[in-house]
Amino acid sequence: MEPLPIAQEVRHLRPPVDSSALMHRQLLEGDFWRRIPAYANVSEEEFLDHRWQMKNTITKIEKLLHALEGLVSPAFIADAQAGFKRAPMAVRVSPYLLALIDWKNPYEDPLRRQFIPLASTALPDHPKLRYDSLNEQADAPVPGLTHRYPDKALFLALDTCPVYCRFCTRSYAVGPDTDQAELEKLSLKANKERWELIFRYIASRPELEDIVISGGDVYNLRADQISEIGNRLLDIPHVRRMRFATKGLAVMPQRILTDDEWFQALIQVVQRGRKMSKDVVVHTHFNHPNEITMLTKRALDRLHGEGVVVRNQTVLQRGVNDSFEVMHLLIKRLGYVNVQPYYVYVHDMVKGVEDLRTTVDTAIVLEKAIRGTTAGFNTPAFVVDAPGGGGKRIVHSYEHYDRTTGISVYTSPSVKPGQYFLYFDPIHLLPEAGQRRWADPAEHGKMIQEALDRAQANRR
Repeated sequence: MEPLPIAQEVRHLRPPVDSSALMHRQLLEGDFWRRIPAYANVSEEEFLDHRWQMKNTITKIEKLLHALEGLVSPAFIADAQAGFKRAPMAVRVSPYLLALIDWKNPYEDPLRRQFIPLASTALPDHPKLRYDSLNEQADAPVPGLTHRYPDKALFLALDTCPVYCRFCTRSYAVGPDTDQAELEKLSLKANKERWELIFRYIASRPELEDIVISGGDVYNLRADQISEIGNRLLDIPHVRRMRFATKGLAVMPQRILTDDEWFQALIQVVQRGRKMSKDVVVHTHFNHPNEITMLTKRALDRLHGEGVVVRNQTVLQRGVNDSFEVMHLLIKRLGYVNVQPYYVYVHDMVKGVEDLRTTVDTAIVLEKAIRGTTAGFNTPAFVVDAPGGGGKRIVHSYEHYDRTTGISVYTSPSVKPGQYFLYFDPIHLLPEAGQRRWADPAEHGKMIQEALDRAQANRR
């Protein structure tokens, strides 16, 4: 039998890629923070120190605006001052985050949009917006624990974060009070007595196998508190999975790099869980590729080296990541630094950030475009967290969607059977006919009833 011929050359069926296809590997590095006059003389050792980052985190509007003097115009400073006066979230910005913003173009910068509100870009709230849009408190058997899904619960361990996002879905509780007189924030302090009630409830419910530890942000827990919560949950026999949720990797990777006590506390819980055949992972929150730097990669490499699984949850935001180019680069860059893209949320219906919300249709179009650009396990699910407590629904799984009125109707048969949950697109992004109807309060109830009637008809 004749041997098979050996190929003389490799056949390239696809043309060579353009260098732009590899942009996800190009991460910001060097002493980029020195572009900020306030940090011009800060050494690398100081900037990498998590204690320096925490000590110099800006928590007062006056200090933030002082740090920006010389970088932005007086008009921008006045715009930001007015923006904070109407914002539901207080100011809290780390030096690292401040240094990532392009202050030559602050109005358009995607990171500025997320953390520093401007009065000039503010839009009226949709009439159906509210603070606890996901109805988390209604599903809370004890303070700070939301039990909505059959086998999963959300443990709100505290009500502070390393930074405060403008678009926070828990603006009803997270951070200090603001000038918004209508919002009296719920207190969810890191409190052992409150935690004890949560541990007891979880232990009493054998169906609970999956616990998300969030807040607030677990980055703001002390090392001993990470150990206490993690080990108490591991000691409950039926708890099989645990997720520590944090924005910290996007806004202060220095904690992973230089806070060895905190890092080891997390690693010990992860490793103990593995020995018990239980899953302990980290869920983080990157919204734009500019949030991922070489420092981010170093922090994630440290976690990866210890076998820690990291997944990401992104919030879809207008002017931040609502284009294919940005979302594609974000997802590819996440995969490059060993973070699994998990969810992309259609922006929750919270008050005070209507300029950041976009439409359900935008998410549907993006999901179609993204799928197939990378491996399936690195392709996120685009979801609507159904207002009113229906839980996460795949964005295109609606029972009815009217792109003119912007009303989409979802059901959640495994969470709250028989109920309908409505999401409302921003009015300013609707066709003129839809905007006219929303301008007339007498039409609001009619539009909602029409949507419900059509949803019910589609299910028959």
